[in-house]
Amino acid sequence: MTEADVGTPWTLRMQAGGESDFVAFDPASSGGGAMPATIVSWSLAPPLLESGETNSALPYFRNVFDEFRRLGQLFGPSVVAQLCIAATSALRGMAHQAQPAHRDVVLRLASRFAEYTGWMAQEAGSDAASLWWTEQAVQLAADGGDDELAAYALIRRAELALYTGDSVATVQLARRAAQQARSVRIRGLAAQREAQGHALVGDRDACRRALDRGAELTAGAVAADGTDPVLGSIHLPDLTAFVAGWCMHDLGSPAEAVTLLGDGLEAIPPESRRARARYGARLALALANVGEIEQACAIAELVASHVALIDSATIRADLLRLSRALNRWPKNPTVRRTLPLLAIGLHTHRTGPGTPA
Repeated sequence: MTEADVGTPWTLRMQAGGESDFVAFDPASSGGGAMPATIVSWSLAPPLLESGETNSALPYFRNVFDEFRRLGQLFGPSVVAQLCIAATSALRGMAHQAQPAHRDVVLRLASRFAEYTGWMAQEAGSDAASLWWTEQAVQLAADGGDDELAAYALIRRAELALYTGDSVATVQLARRAAQQARSVRIRGLAAQREAQGHALVGDRDACRRALDRGAELTAGAVAADGTDPVLGSIHLPDLTAFVAGWCMHDLGSPAEAVTLLGDGLEAIPPESRRARARYGARLALALANVGEIEQACAIAELVASHVALIDSATIRADLLRLSRALNRWPKNPTVRRTLPLLAIGLHTHRTGPGTPA
């Protein structure tokens, strides 16, 4: 491949009915403001599917979704989002051609790809794109007979509010999600998000009540049957403890946070970089705030190395807090070694505005 090949711009326009148009342009022909010349133009028509063909393809797309989720633990949104968008479009087109008996399940799977795209958008630092893709997911799911994703979308919106420090919106959206949701799992996730909102303003009693409610609901949740991908985090082995630790730190009790988070980092597989970085950032922050500087720095360096690969705006928000906490020990040699590594992790953000503060 030549250098010119690498620099050739591409466009891919994906229509709702499954049609798509691919165009590659000649960058050398765009001098003087003229439109670049087209090197190749390729139009793709949607498939004409016979009865049963759509249904037989769905297990492959289901496996692809699981693989994309794993890929999202290893690499950043610039890689994963493009793949998810293409898969969402392909399934949306298949739904238009599918037999009525199969259409709903195709649309529900498309909605999961769209929802994950929204999560990747948030990780890239674009809240507007995250909201847009989440709304697309809600509509696809509703068209497929699933209105539960609409409740989960409220939890996602509450998370965006949480990262901007809007405690009122976080609590209100989480409560709406709990009222709207039918499944025990979604109600449990909503209670956990509500607890985080209460922690932002130091309401310990309300936070603990929501945490207890979330723990009870989560413990009583029925395991997924595998038909549709699970909504929410699947890579943290003990999400309840993680959320509780997050809340205790925000409530000004970092020692309780350290106790809750404990050795949980070691339970997360090494290949789950995003989950390890998210958990590690919170654990390191709690350790720093109880004066366990050596441990905090060791975990902080691990987080910084992961963030450079997974490009997470949400984890960078915690890295920034961690950097400020460690700056209270400027003469500590370990801190002096760690802070430049955190600075590199913070610097690798490439997506522009929208990063949570």
